[in-house]
Amino acid sequence: MSQSASPDVRAARLPADAYAERFGDAVPPLTSAQAVIEAERCLYCYDAPCQQACPTGIDVPSFIRRISDGNLRGAAQAILEANPLGGMCARVCPTEELCEAVCVRQTQQGKAIEIGRLQRHAVDAVMAEGERPVFTRAAPTGQHVAVVGAGPAGLACAHTLARLGHEVTVYDANSKPGGLNEYGLATYKTAGDFAQREVDWVLSIGGITVETGYRLQEPGQLATLQQEHAAVFLGLGLAATRSLGLPGEGELAGVMDAVDFIAGLRQAASPAEVPVGRRVVVIGGGMTAVDAAVQARLLGAEVVTMVYRRGPEAMSASEVEQQWAKTQGVTIRHGLSPQALLGEAGHVTGVRFVGTDEPDRAEAFEADMVLKAIGQTFVSSPWADVGLAMSEGRLKVDEQCRTSLPGVWAGGDCRAGGRDLTVEAVEDGKQAALSIHAFLQSES
Repeated sequence: MSQSASPDVRAARLPADAYAERFGDAVPPLTSAQAVIEAERCLYCYDAPCQQACPTGIDVPSFIRRISDGNLRGAAQAILEANPLGGMCARVCPTEELCEAVCVRQTQQGKAIEIGRLQRHAVDAVMAEGERPVFTRAAPTGQHVAVVGAGPAGLACAHTLARLGHEVTVYDANSKPGGLNEYGLATYKTAGDFAQREVDWVLSIGGITVETGYRLQEPGQLATLQQEHAAVFLGLGLAATRSLGLPGEGELAGVMDAVDFIAGLRQAASPAEVPVGRRVVVIGGGMTAVDAAVQARLLGAEVVTMVYRRGPEAMSASEVEQQWAKTQGVTIRHGLSPQALLGEAGHVTGVRFVGTDEPDRAEAFEADMVLKAIGQTFVSSPWADVGLAMSEGRLKVDEQCRTSLPGVWAGGDCRAGGRDLTVEAVEDGKQAALSIHAFLQSES
């Protein structure tokens, strides 16, 4: 590494009119004509592999046929019946690894039906209608359920319970509901404040109250929730981030968690307000790393290097996401593990790496900003002490998302055994709600 220049971190690196274009939809919505043409490519397979590959079990052939017939409301109803957050999942699901990967057209022609874009087309059309409800609530049951966490799992659980006639209070630590969808996704994936528009749609069913600024931290709080509610669902997410364990990590300016960088951009009034380095190093190989790296480039960083300790096949970011990063000007380096943070006058100036499988290999990259994206973890303390069984550092649940503590369910990223996908979190919330409903019926 050459002699480092003075750190250069600032906002407004680009002309004012450049931000709207750069942070608009990365994938534009289909036009009505495009949607019909794409829908008519579908073979409407019996026992469709795409439906089996969907964690929420959306009847894909059915909703696509309805699009081809011009029945967008019916298509959206088929989607939202299985996945109440179908609009967001259409935007962020790794469809290339799920439904589209097993599409028969992929096998026959090498080009799958664009299921994700068709799903978005239908759901967006219905959400744009405004006041016309897709679903109505069942008769009130008089039962009240607590949902802790207003992320995908919690919102799906709350909406399903509300449809079944229960009253639900959703408690969340943040100032806005939405969880990962609101705070943790790249802005270009959810342009136009879509996360909050989807929250509004979820709440429009009625029977759901949201209390923000509530952080579940003490066993006594959980005991109070159990006393005041007929059941409790925990959608706690992953609140902690892993540390590099390197000197200077907590002291050097310019070193921050990628999730904080993304959240700051998501909540900024304008991307032009968000400071970014001229040279940015992102450490990690997952979706968060890709989102942070690409957005740093979109904000005007000249050099963005994403460094991962293993090979490309081991990255949790999909191949499509990796290619997306490269097309946006991000350089991806593999087989390197961070050894030291370099700094001067209290600010980071670079990172030195060593080869993961080649001990003699050493490389250093200049950096005004270092973004850590090496994983998030569940804060397990003190839940193991109150009777909640743990597995691999997360909450252990059964196939109905029941925890080991009677009357308490859990789902989403906080549960053991998942793949940390939005669509899986939604399915957890839905299945937990159905299990809670059955439990409450048996109790009454």
